[in-house]
Amino acid sequence: MLRTGPQALVQDLGRPGHAHLGVPPSGALDRPSLRLANRLVGNPEDAAGLELLLGGLVLRANASCTVAVTGPGADVLVGGRLRDSPAHLRPGDELAVGTPRDGLRCYLAVSGGITVPAVLGSRATDVLSGLGPAPLRPGDELPLGVPTGVPTGADVLPPLGVPGELVVPVVLGPRDDWFDDPAGRLHLGRWSASERSNRVGLRLDGTALPRTAAHRGRELPSEGLVTGAVQVPPDGRPVVFLADHPTTGGYPVVGVVPPDALPLLGQARPGTRVRFHPHG
Repeated sequence: MLRTGPQALVQDLGRPGHAHLGVPPSGALDRPSLRLANRLVGNPEDAAGLELLLGGLVLRANASCTVAVTGPGADVLVGGRLRDSPAHLRPGDELAVGTPRDGLRCYLAVSGGITVPAVLGSRATDVLSGLGPAPLRPGDELPLGVPTGVPTGADVLPPLGVPGELVVPVVLGPRDDWFDDPAGRLHLGRWSASERSNRVGLRLDGTALPRTAAHRGRELPSEGLVTGAVQVPPDGRPVVFLADHPTTGGYPVVGVVPPDALPLLGQARPGTRVRFHPHG
């Protein structure tokens, strides 16, 4: 590893099923992009790859391998020359991933997968609990497994499109009764992704959701949280919990974003506009 960019993390599809131990599910925020990268290099879809925040990665291959970069469009260079994805690397070749033109996170898969030790059945880096491998640093060397499949070629690999405004479905509950007209206010409200967002949650700036008179000044005992929960702190600005979210929380959850809508939220740059489409 020569350079890592702002943040480079080992990620797979996560470690679900351990909330009773206080362990978040973790895993790639944009799972479809990681699954695609793995398919392109002949890996099982759940193999570990790299999640690259705003690109900036430069690495040198120590063995012959095939790599694929997916997610938002970003320049991929091998030996300083633009290459399509997937690409073959020979020992000594240098690969560089540029800054994506929109979105936040690119995904890099390598044939054989990244075989750092698994923790609770996953190789994912969890930034909240610290489980899994540490964020990558220059000088790190990543172990690779033995390739088990044949890379899938692609004449054209269209980049993921990340719109400037996201319309996000949300299923109301379990604490929507804590808020005045939750469906109406979610529908009419306007938000933007905050620069304080991270893998734990997408923080939103904009419309405040007021509590009902009966619930002002009250707080809940901590209760379980799921990925996609829209929690509302006392300032009324929602937070959509992502893969590294805490497993319990004491602020009311007005609704839950379905899993299919979460990958684009993981790609929302600061300033991306967000609207909710409530139902249920």
